[in-house]
Amino acid sequence: MKVSLCLPKYSTIFLFLALAATIFVLRHMEVLQWFEVSGSKLEQARENSTSKEIMFQHEVNSSINTTIIVPRVSTVPDMHQGFCTFKPLSLKDAQEERLLLESITWPETPVLPDPLSLEKTTDPAHSNFIILPPQREGGQWHVGDQLEVRINMYDFEGHPKKSGGDFLLARLHNLTLGAGVAGHVVDHLNGSYSAVFTLLWEGSAQVQVTLVHPSEAVTLLRRLSNEQPDRVRFQSIFRSGPISETTFCNVCLRPTQLPVCNYTDVRTGEPWFCFKPKKLSCGARINHFMGGFIQKLKKKEENLFQSGVNMKVPIRASGPGNVTVLPKKEGQPEAKSSSSLKSGLSGYYYQGVWRSLVATTVRQFNPPAISQCLKGKVVHLYGDSTIRQWFEHLIAVLPDLKEINLHSHRQVGPFQALDYANNILVTYRCHGPPIRFSSVPISELRYIANELDDVKGGTDTVIVIGIWSHFSTFPIEVYIRRLQSIRRAVVRLLDRAPGTLVVIRTANLKALGLYETLTNSDWYSLLRDKVLRAMFKGLNVHLVDAWEMTLAHYLPHSLHPQPPIIKNMIDVILSYACPQRVTRRLFDWGGFTNEDVGIH
Repeated sequence: MKVSLCLPKYSTIFLFLALAATIFVLRHMEVLQWFEVSGSKLEQARENSTSKEIMFQHEVNSSINTTIIVPRVSTVPDMHQGFCTFKPLSLKDAQEERLLLESITWPETPVLPDPLSLEKTTDPAHSNFIILPPQREGGQWHVGDQLEVRINMYDFEGHPKKSGGDFLLARLHNLTLGAGVAGHVVDHLNGSYSAVFTLLWEGSAQVQVTLVHPSEAVTLLRRLSNEQPDRVRFQSIFRSGPISETTFCNVCLRPTQLPVCNYTDVRTGEPWFCFKPKKLSCGARINHFMGGFIQKLKKKEENLFQSGVNMKVPIRASGPGNVTVLPKKEGQPEAKSSSSLKSGLSGYYYQGVWRSLVATTVRQFNPPAISQCLKGKVVHLYGDSTIRQWFEHLIAVLPDLKEINLHSHRQVGPFQALDYANNILVTYRCHGPPIRFSSVPISELRYIANELDDVKGGTDTVIVIGIWSHFSTFPIEVYIRRLQSIRRAVVRLLDRAPGTLVVIRTANLKALGLYETLTNSDWYSLLRDKVLRAMFKGLNVHLVDAWEMTLAHYLPHSLHPQPPIIKNMIDVILSYACPQRVTRRLFDWGGFTNEDVGIH
């Protein structure tokens, strides 16, 4: 009897507690789901830790802030679900960021129906291109002319597309001559596009137009950037004696009630956070590694990324797909395209050799010439695995350049190589988080800006920077701020050591499957490539245009370009380091000027 009388008294309390628990679970369902999916991989990560990492005793670096914080949703509206918040910028940097975001604005793309049907989406098989007649009298093309192609897009039902936003690539090539040049694509926002090419060699020139992504796929890639910037998961192992724990880390951590370790770099201000282990302190963190990928697509949306169907698929010609180019006519002005478009070229291939159109003549370097060029120099390479390729190339072709065994992981580094006789030192170090390598010890997580501040510099120093691929899943603001930090360090370096040669590597095209697209699409790379070029324009730095060098070459696209392309890239760097002579640009078709690349 007493029990029944007490039930109404406590039932209200029980009901309130149950309601509160339900709200908490619903609010954090996605985070809890994340942890559940990844539990087995956490254990696997512990088992896969190398013996070197197990013996590693972490010492807290004075540059790391180990304050424990609880993340909260920002009250300032943004486009990233409130869990990607950024440190306030100076007025100048904020204005630059706004202008950069405006400069990479993509045309409006369609809203995706749910469920998705391919019928109304862009179909490369129904689409076509046509070569427009030459502007010269007599209907002939000559070297120096511009060739214009009109591209018409259709959907899978054969209906013309009425809007733009498709991601297209274009190149002109001649396999027999080993010739190739990138084309400039313009979106007319009505389902039609133009591709403009500069004719640079005599003989046959074949047009190739490729649909990388339909506009509908771009819609989805945009949504992923906005809603799922944390879809690539990063983790860290924390260890103290026999106790080991693994937690998730990221620039963008979803808000929970879990405490967080703040590893924001005090010198650069670059943010990085990890969920705090239950038993260990923030100072017990020993490594950083990529911990997987979460794919969250709606029904049938993966159909937008089908190789051979609507991703990286050639578009057929309506009529002839090639032209015959005659020698340049003496005394006759160059023809202008009907739309007055500029090609913006940095170079082209001829006989398999990259020829620059903007700066120093690109020379061909055999191994003895490389050694002679780099004699007495130190070459510092900073960046991702596409920069590591260059270190590996130099080691492979220079017999006297011997790698020093630093007992580093083959993917991670750091690496050093020395040619004692010629006094050549080459180093490589990967950039700091986010980096998708297997396991990087905390002691080797370095930010490029900090490394540059520690370089003496001078006429005997070559700095090469390549940082792009690992930022593709994050809001573009993360990449902009990283480049602003690096640029400030480059300016400081050139101020104290003006003779230092600084070379920036751009992004390159790659093979695309579903996973590669959702994490590292060429569309993501293109936007970051535009930001990179704008960020360093006007500084006394040089560019290796990896984008054009991979687009113009006959070899298939690859995240890690094949040896012939790498050899040409190295020749470009060496031509900057050891110029034969400084020449003015061959033509004036737009793009970078001599001043843009530091040639005066």
